Amino acid sequence: MTSDIRFWLIHLAAASALAWPAGGRTDGGRDHDHDRARRALEAGEVLPLRVIIERVERRYPGQVLEVELERDGGRWIYEIKTLRSGGALVKLKVDARDGSILATRERAAGDPPGQHAGGH
Repeated sequence: MTSDIRFWLIHLAAASALAWPAGGRTDGGRDHDHDRARRALEAGEVLPLRVIIERVERRYPGQVLEVELERDGGRWIYEIKTLRSGGALVKLKVDARDGSILATRERAAGDPPGQHAGGH
């Protein structure tokens, strides 16, 4: 799969994850999460997803499976799941403002869920 196609698939997955109303609201979605995320990007509060993915792939090469952007304690965080070539699943928390990796959890291929090899 070419990197452009993969980028758009990841972008679509992230946009889909952000399409749910904030807090599960059903008021017509006047302030959807994706609208908040777009405003944060336009205001320079978050880096574009493409930049984040490029940085993550340099340190954790593999296939990006899922991306979420959410607020945590007043800070935007990208949560990214990557499947590495040996079958390990890596979950990363990335500061959306500067791209720094805040936490990682890795589950080796064959490990039962809940058991993680390394991380911080």
